[in-house]
Amino acid sequence: MSSKSYFEEPGEDSSKLAKKAKDSPFMIVGIAGFVAAGLIGAYKYRHRGTMSTSVFLMQLRVAAQGTVVGCLTIGLAYAMINEHILKKSDEK
Repeated sequence: MSSKSYFEEPGEDSSKLAKKAKDSPFMIVGIAGFVAAGLIGAYKYRHRGTMSTSVFLMQLRVAAQGTVVGCLTIGLAYAMINEHILKKSDEK
């Protein structure tokens, strides 16, 4: 049997999501943007006019994926700037 427990230990973080949020906060922002795009899309679905449902859902998917990719790109750029540019100026 595995010694790994699927239940939380008192000394561990409360959840995997909380640990991931500490490691990469821009991923959480990306997930929130994805959910927001989905909610806005669900609201706008009623007022789509003559647009077909499949075209509307494709546009919604592109908007949601673009939000996540944009947040992850900004997070990566932020991490790279902190690691390579700002640390070099601190060492001098």
